[in-house]
Amino acid sequence: MRHHRFVRAARFILFALLAAFVLSFLVMQLWNWLMPALFGLRLIGFWQALGLLALAKLLFGGFRGHWGGGMHWRRRMMERWAQMTPEEREKFRAGMQHRCGPFAPAAPESKPQPTA
Repeated sequence: MRHHRFVRAARFILFALLAAFVLSFLVMQLWNWLMPALFGLRLIGFWQALGLLALAKLLFGGFRGHWGGGMHWRRRMMERWAQMTPEEREKFRAGMQHRCGPFAPAAPESKPQPTA
């Protein structure tokens, strides 16, 4: 179990470093292509591009995580589901089956109990 966590953490760190490298390179290339020609600004290097990327993230995106975003979506979807009529629910299920193919799970129907 611990080995699995270590592998996942190492993979995440490697992916984050690779993403930072690629994004910094793209920022540097775009800056050096556009900004000197448009505004007469100086060329920047890789580390300046990385700093610019971090500054933009801090100013515009913040560093708070988006870990609970899925739960907000799920709660909103459950509220919408509760307000649907049975016909609307069936139409929604059919649409999901059409979009997702045979892998979309069908919600179990509550079957009436036979009376004796």
